[in-house]
Amino acid sequence: MLKKRIVYYAALLMTITGVLGTPVICHGEENSETMTESSDLIAGEGERAAQQTVGEQGLEPVYAGNLKEGTYSIAVDSSSSMFRIVDAELTVKDGKMTAVLTLGGKGYLKLFMGTGEEAVAADESACAEFAEDSEGAYTYEIPVAALNMELECTGFSKRKEKWYDHQIFFKAETLPAEAFVMETEPLDLKDGDYTVNVELSGGTGRATVISPARLRIQDQKATAVIEWSSSNYDYMIVNGEKYLPINTEGNSVFEIPVPVFDEAMAVTADTTAMNAPHEIEYTLIFDKASIKGKFGQTPRIIGVGMVIIALIVGAAALTKKRGTSDEA
Repeated sequence: MLKKRIVYYAALLMTITGVLGTPVICHGEENSETMTESSDLIAGEGERAAQQTVGEQGLEPVYAGNLKEGTYSIAVDSSSSMFRIVDAELTVKDGKMTAVLTLGGKGYLKLFMGTGEEAVAADESACAEFAEDSEGAYTYEIPVAALNMELECTGFSKRKEKWYDHQIFFKAETLPAEAFVMETEPLDLKDGDYTVNVELSGGTGRATVISPARLRIQDQKATAVIEWSSSNYDYMIVNGEKYLPINTEGNSVFEIPVPVFDEAMAVTADTTAMNAPHEIEYTLIFDKASIKGKFGQTPRIIGVGMVIIALIVGAAALTKKRGTSDEA
């Protein structure tokens, strides 16, 4: 009798342990009582709406390290009309990116960054459950590996109780220019003062800057003196840093860093010409080939000239030496 009781309690303990030890997985349907086949939880091609290609070929991926910390509005393409993303906010923080997506419907209980097959095997914590915003729309906070890259994103259908695979594409070009970190371009120039042609675009088109502008090279870093056609600019923002005028009279003049040449460099300038101060987005392009030194020559020509002078002096000295030897 005692032996039977021991066997009974041992079997009961194993049953309880088995139930409690069953892992919770992302789709939330499986347990020890209902072992649904994984394939039944993933919508097949015939069950999904027509898919379209997202993104563009040849674009460079943009990672968290390429962006400044902050929260930005961004456009996101989807491969399916049944998975319409109506709004997205990208947050860059601590070297990682996350996004809050707002969908055009309420058909998905949760999202997972990956395929349906991966979602079935994943832990529940890897899924992004929906949260309603102030207007009742469904939003989801997801991790973002990169922009300008096709990403797998599957959604668990409330009605069908299946995972539906999609591809999404975060469009880096829709971020504001000031969101990007501009890397300083190395310069093969000696420390000193130069001039460089600069082209301004943006705003209403009425403002201009003086070109060529003064350029200073120090420790392989370039700064330019930008003089506006107006005295109404009270600060500029370049690469997230604010710069104040270096003069108190006449047109507004700023000394700003030049991290890149021959590419559009985003800047912001605040004008007081309107009823209230207003920040305006501009771009500046500094023409590297136009850089000239103090005497008007390009640095390359100056270098070549110095070489020619050295050769002439050397040749003259050699001729004189030979002449002296012949006379002796």
